[in-house]
Amino acid sequence: SLYEYEYKINSSVAFACPSQQANSHRANSKHTEKPPSSPDPANAEVPITMVTVSVKWQKEVYPAVEIDTSQPPYVFKCQLYDLTGVPPERQKIMVKGGLLKDDADWSKVGVKEGQRLMMMGTADEIVKAPEKGPIFVEDMPEEEQVVNVGHSAGLFNLGNTCYMNSTVQCLHSVPELKSSLTEYNQLGKSNDLDHSSHLLTVATRDLFNDLDKNVKPVAPMQFWMVLRKKYPQFGQQSNGAFMQQDAEECWTQLLYTLSQSLKSPSSSEGQDIVKTLFGIDFDNRIHCAESGEESTEAETVYSLKCHISQEVNHLHEGLKRGLKSELEKASPSLGRSAVYVKDSRINGLPRYLTIQFVRFFWKRESNQKAKILRKVDYPLSLDVYDLCSENLRKKLEGPRQVLRDAEGKKAGLKTSAKTPVSTDSDTKMTEAEESSSGSGEASKSASQEGVLSEKEHQLTGIYDLVAVLTHKGRSADSGHYVAWVKQENGKWVQFDDDNPIPQREEDITKLSGGGDWHMAYICMYKARVVPM
Repeated sequence: SLYEYEYKINSSVAFACPSQQANSHRANSKHTEKPPSSPDPANAEVPITMVTVSVKWQKEVYPAVEIDTSQPPYVFKCQLYDLTGVPPERQKIMVKGGLLKDDADWSKVGVKEGQRLMMMGTADEIVKAPEKGPIFVEDMPEEEQVVNVGHSAGLFNLGNTCYMNSTVQCLHSVPELKSSLTEYNQLGKSNDLDHSSHLLTVATRDLFNDLDKNVKPVAPMQFWMVLRKKYPQFGQQSNGAFMQQDAEECWTQLLYTLSQSLKSPSSSEGQDIVKTLFGIDFDNRIHCAESGEESTEAETVYSLKCHISQEVNHLHEGLKRGLKSELEKASPSLGRSAVYVKDSRINGLPRYLTIQFVRFFWKRESNQKAKILRKVDYPLSLDVYDLCSENLRKKLEGPRQVLRDAEGKKAGLKTSAKTPVSTDSDTKMTEAEESSSGSGEASKSASQEGVLSEKEHQLTGIYDLVAVLTHKGRSADSGHYVAWVKQENGKWVQFDDDNPIPQREEDITKLSGGGDWHMAYICMYKARVVPM
């Protein structure tokens, strides 16, 4: 005989997880009649139990949500994600005994027909289409690209010119120098300035402008030609190729030229821009132990020397050794040459303190320059108070107290009652904090104002590292120079000729030597100033 079998097949499609689209539908098959073949219990259809519940989520109530108890609760949560937008991992569904778990057994959960379930959770935000389409960097004007990239352009190597490129990149980071060069266009050439110095100043100004306006590397051809004309030693060749030169010599000669050309016509001390920015005044005491002769003299230099020996492990130690030296000269009282000891103290500080690590020396045995590879650590912040004369220390006390109070206020500490600050101390504190933080805005304002008046701001004797020029290799006449410069946004960039590479600040102080890697040759520090 024929038997009728009625099957109602309820199939649930797999609902998507948050990373997929969630959809649900039920498919109902029609009744079919057919003579059964030999029944196989293993293939017999098992009726699927469906339970209809209501779900309350926030102010919404979903009255008829079907649960397929043959599927794990995670499928049910995917259904709710389709309805509410709350991802399964954020859903908290209250059931008997606690929260509904993704792999719970429905038979143990005990959900009943018509039961109301409570769900908590936050829905995903609906992503709105942007009002404007994407703008690609290459489609921006060059000036805007520089701002977005966060650093200026690199410089092409024209043939062993890394010494020149690294020097230019370090000095280019001084906004007051750039401001003074921009004004040189109006000042023009003074009568006592030679033509080659004028041309080099103009070439420096134009090269600085090119670096600020471009993202792609700049070829410093004009600057290099004028530099070689002014200082022929940089044009030396060997086997038809230009030779590697000393970056410190390039730095010194360029600053000397700018010190001559950027003087105002009145040539007064306060208007000597390069001296204000980089000049260090020394009080020297020269004493001869043999004759008892003693004299004093004033001297202005543009860098401090860190002399390296077996006893020097830190920059401060090398600077102290550099303040004491011996020299041999004629003694009037003895009528012959004698040894004199020269003790120096800083009596005037610049806005930017340049420090040279004396790593190269002349080796008589091999008749060539040799390099000292010894590791010498240097800090991100340098205090030169103990290197100063007594007179300068007294001048620094007031500004240093203002800076201490500003930093203490920033840290939530009480300020000193002895601080010689006027009634607008809160304004001065804020400015001092901005100065000590070295923010981009402070640098930008300095660039706009040029060289700040000493009546407006006072030095503290504390300096922050803003540029490092390194040398890689064992010989002064070879190897490779690279500039590491802190940008106005506070980030560091390594300028390896035409390739600017962002760097972490903690890696900058690792350029201290001890091997064949890049090691600091020149460091430039910027003064922390306070309004007085």
